[in-house]
Amino acid sequence: MLGLLARKVGMTQVFDDLGNLLPVTVMRVDPNVVIAKKSKEADGYSAVVVGMDEAKKSRVTKARAGQFPENITPKKQVRELRDFEKEVNVGDSLGIEVFEGVRYVDVSGVSKGKGFQGVVKRYGFGGGRKTHGSKFHREPGSTGQSTYPAKTFKNVKLPGRMGREKTTTLSLRVVKLDSEKKLIMVKGAVPGINKGLVFVRAAVKKGR
Repeated sequence: MLGLLARKVGMTQVFDDLGNLLPVTVMRVDPNVVIAKKSKEADGYSAVVVGMDEAKKSRVTKARAGQFPENITPKKQVRELRDFEKEVNVGDSLGIEVFEGVRYVDVSGVSKGKGFQGVVKRYGFGGGRKTHGSKFHREPGSTGQSTYPAKTFKNVKLPGRMGREKTTTLSLRVVKLDSEKKLIMVKGAVPGINKGLVFVRAAVKKGR
C-alpha cells in the first residue's frame, strides 16, 4: 500500500489540457518521517510507521518519546502503513514523490461536524404537509409501540449528532502534483475541514 499523511488546504478549480474546468481539492503533503519498520520475521507482518508534525517537548510523555529513535523528534501524528510498496529506511523523509505515477487515490478523514440535527437533515426524511392546519412538519413520526413492550427498537433513525465521523472517499482522480509546493490536487471533494488531517493512499478499487 502506498499512502501518506497530509493536510487539506481547500478547494479551487483548474483547467485541464483540453480546456475543461475541473473542481479540485488541494492537499499539502508535509514530510512523513519513517519512525519504524516491522518485518514478518519479528512482528508477523510487514509495515512502515510514519509520523508528521513535530510535537512540543513539554507535551510529550517519556513513554511516548521512547517510541521514537534518538535522532527523530516525537511527532503529533503517527500512522502505520502495512505492506508499503517502496523500500525505505528508518529516518527517511517521504513526500509528494511517493504518488508519482499514481492516477487515482482514496482519501480518508473526519467529516465536518454539523451538531445536533433532526431527521429531515440527518436522514433526508420527507416530513409532513406544509399547509395551514397541519401539525406534522419535520417530526420523525412513530418510533415504537404504544403498548407492551413500550420501547424504541435499536437502530431507529432519530435526531442526533450529525457528522464528525471517519469517512473515506474512493477513486479520486489525481489532476496535478506540485513537487515544489508539496501539493496534490484531486478532482472532487474530500472529507474534513480545511487544515484538517487526511490520509491519502493509492486507490484500491481503480487502476493506478
